[in-house]
Amino acid sequence: MEQIRKNVLAQLDMTREHEEQELLAVIDEEICREAKVRVIPLNWRRELRQQVFHSLRKLDVLQELLDEDEITEIMVNGANHIFYERKGEIRTWNKSFSSQEKLEDIIQQIVGNHNRVINEAEPIADTRLSDGSRVNVVLPPVALEGPVVSIRKFPKHPILMEQMIEGESISQECAEFLATLVKAGYNIFISGGTGSGKTTFLNALSEFIPKTERVITIEDSAELQIQGIANLVRLETRNAGPEGTLAITIRDLIRTALRMRPDRIVVGEIRGAECLDMLQAMNTGHDGSLSTGHANSCQDMVSRMETMVLMGMELPLMAIRAQITAGVDILVHLGRLRDRSRRMLSIMEIDKLKEGEIQLNPLYEFVEMGVRNGKITGSWQQKGKLIHRGKLYAAGMEVQG
Repeated sequence: MEQIRKNVLAQLDMTREHEEQELLAVIDEEICREAKVRVIPLNWRRELRQQVFHSLRKLDVLQELLDEDEITEIMVNGANHIFYERKGEIRTWNKSFSSQEKLEDIIQQIVGNHNRVINEAEPIADTRLSDGSRVNVVLPPVALEGPVVSIRKFPKHPILMEQMIEGESISQECAEFLATLVKAGYNIFISGGTGSGKTTFLNALSEFIPKTERVITIEDSAELQIQGIANLVRLETRNAGPEGTLAITIRDLIRTALRMRPDRIVVGEIRGAECLDMLQAMNTGHDGSLSTGHANSCQDMVSRMETMVLMGMELPLMAIRAQITAGVDILVHLGRLRDRSRRMLSIMEIDKLKEGEIQLNPLYEFVEMGVRNGKITGSWQQKGKLIHRGKLYAAGMEVQG
């Protein structure tokens, strides 16, 4: 394949852009020429054509994995080791890059398409593909065995809450409860581990935002697929550039968003000191704001918020807890169970400060019932009633219980 690829490149006029059909015609011509020298079965020719095209115009051996809808994660550990996740199971890909140089070329192509920079001086980069897939890249010398690429794929069409109910990721009752809270302007924070579906769940919740509102989304790499909001502004961070351009952080974007007259601010993920800015936004009249963060439970998310605020500013713990209690209304925790299914595990209300501790009011919890055909079965049980109903009353709404 490599020789055919080189021959195709030699025929192309590199001073202009080539149409897809024109490029395929040149590839076909080279394959026919090679077939006169050695026998190439017809089915091999088709695969060879695709491989050469993907190596020149797409993402080489990764393109086949990217085109398959059932694959949700692609992991590249150097040129020769590629893994992928399908239906929760990680498998080994039987193909590899022709060389480390080819892998490095693909990495530069991915990173360069969104004005990111990666090299030995800056060996870590976060970016995205044109279809919205999230990409993380780590180069040597940080990665000891060669370049590492992690691609998190997202559905081509956002998963709606109705589909989540059908897939038993959440119950109808819990979905309706959260939909009402979103419409009424409750500030909701979604927590969960890696791969638990936080971004997907945030997208699903966003369908309940009133279409007349002005929404500003803030992300490291734009992944959210908020639909149906006409007055939508999408902001993305920027790394510091080698030419001296300054980095633009989540914190910078949150502060800027506050001057843009938002009704709601949606932050893709909170990881550090920007947590304080997010809490301040929630405490300054931007009701209905949404965000996500990594944690093992709702209680753990509260502790992590405290830690993240302290990353940016030395504040008394009581002041931080007061900010959290006043700013965040609802915590939703997601998890990935041992059968690899993603479930909404709990909904808790942040109640009040009592004796210096944040009190949580459990509202719903997923309770396991058993295992059927290898799948965990269970139900979502109501554990308590919503205490703070002021926003519901102000919106002229009510919830059951």
